[in-house]
Amino acid sequence: MEMKEILEKALAVLRSGGLLLYPTDTVWGIGCDATDPEAVARIYALKRRSDSKSLVLLASSLDMIAAYVREIPEMAIQLVEVNDRPMTIIYPGAIASDRPAEGASPVKDRHLLAWNTVAEDGTVGIRIPMSDFCCDLVKRFGRPIVSTSANISGAPTPGTFAEISDEIKSGVDWIVDPELEKGATGQSSSIIKIGLDATVEIIRK
Repeated sequence: MEMKEILEKALAVLRSGGLLLYPTDTVWGIGCDATDPEAVARIYALKRRSDSKSLVLLASSLDMIAAYVREIPEMAIQLVEVNDRPMTIIYPGAIASDRPAEGASPVKDRHLLAWNTVAEDGTVGIRIPMSDFCCDLVKRFGRPIVSTSANISGAPTPGTFAEISDEIKSGVDWIVDPELEKGATGQSSSIIKIGLDATVEIIRK
């Protein structure tokens, strides 16, 4: 399958509320539309993970990030501009939907992150990937996508497609061509939390 066809198929899955298994610039990710709470809930169920935790998202640019957080700290802009390896930044003030009342249907709005992608303190982790495929996918999709590691919660993070469990593979709607994992680091990104007051906390080196 050519790259154009892969992108079109992946976009169709995302637009339909489906789950993707795809290679990023770091490790394989399980992805979905980050503005769709029901799709996000399927990821938590597949990973057997509590939705009280947040998820890493991918965005194609600082402009896209700016549409989903109230303010980008100046320090974050500087880090993105000089960064030369995969780095996830935790931003304050996510613009997200409200958690629905019990029994109510979740709200999907392409201008709001799904409530279940955001941490309890209102922060959200976002990375601009160093992968042509991921950047093209997110740019064409027009909004952030989820990128959580392709493992059951508590299990080791798989560095390659061959290490991903059958349970994860069978739980998604489509798997991107494993050939595209070439060039990935096989290791999770660094994670840095930045506050509006310029405080910096290294969560993972």
